[in-house]
Amino acid sequence: MDFFSLFVKDFVQQLQSPTLAFLIGGMVIAALGSELVIPESICTIIVFMLLTKIGLTGGIAIRNSNLADMVLPMICAVVVGILVVFIARYTLAKLPKVKVVDAIATGGLFGAVSGSTMAAGLTVLEEQKISYEAWAGALYPFMDIPALVTAIVVANIYLNNKKRKEAANSIMKTVAAGDYPDRKEYPSSRQEYLNEQKGDGENRVKIWPIIEESLRGPALSAMLLGLALGILTQPESVYKSFYDPLFRGLLSILMLVMGMEAWSRIGELRKVAQWYVVYSVVAPFIHGLIAFGLGMIAHYTMNFSMGGVVILAVIAASSSDISGPPTLRAGIPSANPSAYIGASTAVGTPIAIGLCIPFFVGLAQAIGGV
Repeated sequence: MDFFSLFVKDFVQQLQSPTLAFLIGGMVIAALGSELVIPESICTIIVFMLLTKIGLTGGIAIRNSNLADMVLPMICAVVVGILVVFIARYTLAKLPKVKVVDAIATGGLFGAVSGSTMAAGLTVLEEQKISYEAWAGALYPFMDIPALVTAIVVANIYLNNKKRKEAANSIMKTVAAGDYPDRKEYPSSRQEYLNEQKGDGENRVKIWPIIEESLRGPALSAMLLGLALGILTQPESVYKSFYDPLFRGLLSILMLVMGMEAWSRIGELRKVAQWYVVYSVVAPFIHGLIAFGLGMIAHYTMNFSMGGVVILAVIAASSSDISGPPTLRAGIPSANPSAYIGASTAVGTPIAIGLCIPFFVGLAQAIGGV
């Protein structure tokens, strides 16, 4: 009962907070047909500043912290990022009218992290005066990159196996019909055989280019830049005078844009199976609960704060809306963007910000009394 009352209280506070209010406001004016347009260049600058601020916060904290305290939370983040992809592979992919490769891509996007959702979660914790490790935002890449890499690798393994099975079935049908493959198809020399093996090797999934593509993405680039500057330099003066004061105002504008974007994406979900809507509503809670459970292990063994546990759960509940989509489009070109981007932006992000943040804050307050 305490948890339910805390959740209702936090949810009402969320409705009154700028974070969710601007998100809902964006959806409302988009539904009413407003012609308000915020240029993409401005959104890019806002995202850069928000994630740079989070990176600076984490970098300054890492410089002044014991790195041993970060190891277990980072491992938890990696495990969750990978696990989310396999959950989608063996749940969403098994549902009617859902293509396996689309389900894997959706899992990759939900395993990756939304910088805006993380920023919203950090803001809520600060508003409610819940303490957390300043470096907790640095868990972002440890969940984001493994999720995207895993999704692309798993999808390509599936596609390669599918091609081999189709080729084998084609040969079996040919043999059954009384025809046999031309003997010229078999290698006539050792060199020809080695060349064929080399060609097969070229079809293997190369992991490093995927990681490199993720690191070059605008979201991770901004955050890693902030981390590096926070660790290697003394940016406290510009941080306190520029990045920190502007953070909440810029976040509210980004929430407005995301609300408008979410409404415009709802139509895309009509083009794919309705199960994506169900997945987008349920998955953020499941992913967040898994991360919350792992975070509690770190809490009891490494004194990881309850606020840090909430952040870990929030980034697990989020789905990437900036760096993830282009990475998946390049890595899994056969996947339908309407499925995974529509599921993430139209449903997953509003659920993560509007429901999951107060849910996990309430859960932490009920368990830890924060």
